[in-house]
Amino acid sequence: MAVSAELAFASISVLGKKLRAGEFTAVELTTSFLDRLKRFGRRFNAVVTLTRSLALERAARADRELARGIDRGPLHGIPFGAKDVLATRGIATTWGAAPLRDQVFDFDAAVIERLREAGAVLVAKLAMIELSGALGYRQPEATFTGPGRNPWDPTAWSGGSSSGCGSAVAAGLVPFAIGSETLGSIMDPAGYCGIAGLRPTYGRVSRRGAMALSWTLDKLGPMCRTARDCGLVLHAIAGHDPADETSSTRVYRFPAKPEQRPPFQLAVLKEAVANVQPEIRENFEASIEVLRGMASIEEVELPEFPYADVAITIFLSEMSAAFEGMLVNGEVWGLTAPECRLGAHAAQFIPARDYINAQRIRRQIQRSIDQLLGRFDALVTPTLAMVAPPLGRRFHDHCARFPTATDIAAAGNVAGLPAITVPNGFGERHLPTGLQMVGRAYHENRLLAVARAYQSATDWHRQHPRVEDESVSQS
Repeated sequence: MAVSAELAFASISVLGKKLRAGEFTAVELTTSFLDRLKRFGRRFNAVVTLTRSLALERAARADRELARGIDRGPLHGIPFGAKDVLATRGIATTWGAAPLRDQVFDFDAAVIERLREAGAVLVAKLAMIELSGALGYRQPEATFTGPGRNPWDPTAWSGGSSSGCGSAVAAGLVPFAIGSETLGSIMDPAGYCGIAGLRPTYGRVSRRGAMALSWTLDKLGPMCRTARDCGLVLHAIAGHDPADETSSTRVYRFPAKPEQRPPFQLAVLKEAVANVQPEIRENFEASIEVLRGMASIEEVELPEFPYADVAITIFLSEMSAAFEGMLVNGEVWGLTAPECRLGAHAAQFIPARDYINAQRIRRQIQRSIDQLLGRFDALVTPTLAMVAPPLGRRFHDHCARFPTATDIAAAGNVAGLPAITVPNGFGERHLPTGLQMVGRAYHENRLLAVARAYQSATDWHRQHPRVEDESVSQS
């Protein structure tokens, strides 16, 4: 059977129930998503590689196991896509960079292994900004697969650097995807594309087999239809990995029912809507009114630190070490964006004292932010200051009035804190807006509880672009 437009946008839970009820097989479900990826992936520049033969083999295995009563959990038989930073045995892993089109590893990344163990079916390696934006890209075209196009408006960007993940989930090409974030690469495309994205606590998910951009900032996380789906995926991929010394030994379990229940204790930044587009302010204020029905809300201020300077200093210093080989062997000259060919050179000259001082301030930030958040289940802000920018323009030209990197984005990543974004309305050109919740380290389930409660009281997550005719529909 073919997956209908409505079923293509269904949650993991709905697909799992229908699969187990015999409404379709895992092979039929996988084939339908492979067909959608082939049919629409190029429209949104969302796909690098379709993994058709591998996907059909694993889907058939899922059918055999389920028929024998072997159920690996909610992801068993569910297709997914992976950002092309993740190594996949025998399949090209390009890191979004033209010089690495033929790069192939003989092993799977830890996340790929764990999803395979959970019975999930890899159907595609998804497009991204080259090298996850390591070398300072300044426009959406910084990728050999073409700029990520937003399914709500293909003349707008889908966000970076997990651009293909945002486009593919929003367009109903995969039920979920695995993205990566260093300074915003899960939150931004999820917010721009109107889907749920979860940035886990630093170290919650093993990065073995993932491209290293910034060793002390990189994180892997799910991009899904709903907050609940994010929890289901995190449950499958989280956990200690002896081969990744930065992975946490703390056990993660996603509960069937939220551990935290209303009334929640929420914080809102006093400056949260000081410099955002008018529609984003209106949608955020409307979201706060919804949350007031289930929470007490207090205004707070972030402790005063140079968050962005610390984040950028750490990022550039570690990036220059991670990609020194490409600089030495000249591969950077084959990158798509002209600015990326030069970006690593300047970073090589950052003094060691600047990196050391940034790390010292980082520890102060971690302590101060943890103390601030200690009284709350979540700190709530708009995900982004503006809706997705148009293609064909440099970021500075479009975003100068509404900075996309807010203090809370820099603070959250520097401190290694979890965050989730969920859709909360539409803005200019009927492009999605997002509601972000940031929490204490290892408190993902508190964030998920608040996000699930918000989604139970709203229906923004049920709306999707009708990819077939590019009009908007509600599922």
